[in-house]
Amino acid sequence: MSELPQGPLDGMAGAAEFHNTVSGTVQGPVVQAGQFHGDVHLHAAHSAPKVPRQLPAAPGTFIGRDAELASLSDVLEASVQEGSAMVISAIGGTGGIGKTWLALHWAHQHVSQFPDGQLFIDLRGFDPSDKPVPPHEAVRGFLDALVADQKEIPADLSSQLALYRSLVAQRRILVVLDNARDSDQVAPLLPGSPTCTVLVTSRDQMASLSATHSAHMLPVDTLSEPDARKLLSHHLGQERQTAEPTAVTDLVAWCAGLPLALSIVASHARLEPLTPLADIAAELREASTRLQVLDAGTSVTQIEAVLSWSYEALTAEQAAAFRLVGLAPGSDLSVHAAASLTGQSVTGVRRVLRQLVRVSLVQQHAVGRYRMHDLVRLYAAKRARAEHPQEERDRALQGLAEFCARTAHDADVLIAPHHTAIELGEHSDGCQPQHLADAQAAWEWFSAERANLMAVLHMAAERGWHARVWQLAWTLTTFQLRQGHLHDNLIAWQAGASASKHLNDPHTRTRSHRHLGRACAQLGRHQEALTHLEEGLAGAEGDGDQLGQAHTHRAIAKAWEEQGNYQKALEHAQQALQIYDSLSIEVSGSHALNEVGWYTAKLGHFAQARQYCARALTKCRRSDDRSGEARTLLSLGYIDHHTGDTHTAERHFRRAIALYSNLGDTTAQADALDHLGHALADHDTEEADRAWRQALELYSTQHRDADAQRIHACLKKLPTPS
Repeated sequence: MSELPQGPLDGMAGAAEFHNTVSGTVQGPVVQAGQFHGDVHLHAAHSAPKVPRQLPAAPGTFIGRDAELASLSDVLEASVQEGSAMVISAIGGTGGIGKTWLALHWAHQHVSQFPDGQLFIDLRGFDPSDKPVPPHEAVRGFLDALVADQKEIPADLSSQLALYRSLVAQRRILVVLDNARDSDQVAPLLPGSPTCTVLVTSRDQMASLSATHSAHMLPVDTLSEPDARKLLSHHLGQERQTAEPTAVTDLVAWCAGLPLALSIVASHARLEPLTPLADIAAELREASTRLQVLDAGTSVTQIEAVLSWSYEALTAEQAAAFRLVGLAPGSDLSVHAAASLTGQSVTGVRRVLRQLVRVSLVQQHAVGRYRMHDLVRLYAAKRARAEHPQEERDRALQGLAEFCARTAHDADVLIAPHHTAIELGEHSDGCQPQHLADAQAAWEWFSAERANLMAVLHMAAERGWHARVWQLAWTLTTFQLRQGHLHDNLIAWQAGASASKHLNDPHTRTRSHRHLGRACAQLGRHQEALTHLEEGLAGAEGDGDQLGQAHTHRAIAKAWEEQGNYQKALEHAQQALQIYDSLSIEVSGSHALNEVGWYTAKLGHFAQARQYCARALTKCRRSDDRSGEARTLLSLGYIDHHTGDTHTAERHFRRAIALYSNLGDTTAQADALDHLGHALADHDTEEADRAWRQALELYSTQHRDADAQRIHACLKKLPTPS
């Protein structure tokens, strides 16, 4: 990964500019260059809110639950008639009872009543091998579905929550929060608008949600005997049921009204049409007697008899895949990931997964992606621990971790071609990285896998697989920063920096501290950022890593600039420049040269600053570095404006605006518009007004509230047009 830094005037926009520079790719611009007072015309395009359609498919077979469906509808109708507050219905019950199916069936029945969209998330509250989804990740997922332009999403959690509630306000939206852990996990995700309806499913009783938000509590029990018989009959067919009424009665009794258990039994019976139902009932009866299962309790052993019976019917190949899939962290698994986990070919594991889908042990919820019901996964993991030695389990999970690291590395290079490749170690025989054709495929892969990659990173950290932890932190960085997952980027680099201490690679440790320091600075944790950056600098000095020293000096300079200490920022920028020059590093050296000029100008030494920046501009243009050129033009414009040459300053700012527009860097573009307004204010108030209003719109869109308030004050000082 190239260590190209952020330039002056970036503020919190540094991540966007830094990664656009490194990758050589650009995001679509919000403001385009055209004609503006003879050179550039500026306008901001509004991002119309998207209408999310996130509901998974409705259950193919849905029997019974008439009273529950009517209860949900009655509550909604009453709220509409009374104009009361937001409707919250909490569907509670044990695992496998059919809570999600009930929620989805009702949602699809009433989808026309929510024309502004439907949001859905599995909160993984009781996932046996993964952590519950934190509120910031859930909110970010909703914002991804609601906001057309990802650049409009703020970095900090409180602003993201505020934006989420603003976007759904006064809109008829259904929010389905599936598999919630408790009320604390749900509360931050509740909209504030009475026009929204929220469905929550959970094994928790959600008593707090009822007390604090007047949620409508809807406990879901097992299916009645008639409904359970109808569900089984639907799967088996009337002829088979009529032929063996006693066996059907036994099957219904042993499944105890659990829809998951009934579905598994029915699938097995369908796959073995010549096997008498009485034989199936006898097997189930024996298992349930042994394990005392399939009652109305809450333990996983409720359906362990059914699962063990279904498991025993698998071939050895299917059973091994089932067990290992149960070990995988994350919410789902792609075919390619499953191949690396099991050591099978992609074609072979796809065939096996299809068989597991047929017997209701695995669900295919998207093309090429599979998941397990949490109880099934818990059972599968239990069997894996019982039937695979620790060495075999580790080998499978190491194959998955290697798949994640290698495919993420390839994807990172596709979206950021200038990144330096990192060493991933010897390629094991069983690992099968997924081929990604281009940058678009890489973005799509990252979007689907990011949460799973973080889960694998956590698993690797827990197991002490330090190299994989560091590799995953590194390969996730660009995508997480570009998509605004700043909190997860910090978490990843906290793990990566910790892992680097166990690696015999001083250069890796230095880079880890640098990235962790930057991650802290991006979230406003300035003292912590400086601590990590200075530790990284000390490590680079001790190891004789001159290039690492230069990169880290520039990162420290930016951290000091954020705190307004331009003298310290200048000192570190000068040290970086000296090292780059000694190493003949052209691009990074030109950036450092501009930053020396910028910090010099901020200290009021304009003549000297102009010399530095003029030289930097020449270097940037010689290397066709458009981002560096734009940053240097901002510095020169700032110098010209503060030395009385406002027309030259105006020309520099307009050229920077055009460059940033072409690069798609709307954050830096807003800063350039801000500066242009100041340059125009003394002699062309109409044009200043236009520039500041463009900046204000961008600042507001980017949720840079302090900057927006400052521009408001500037606009008020302009004379009113006659």
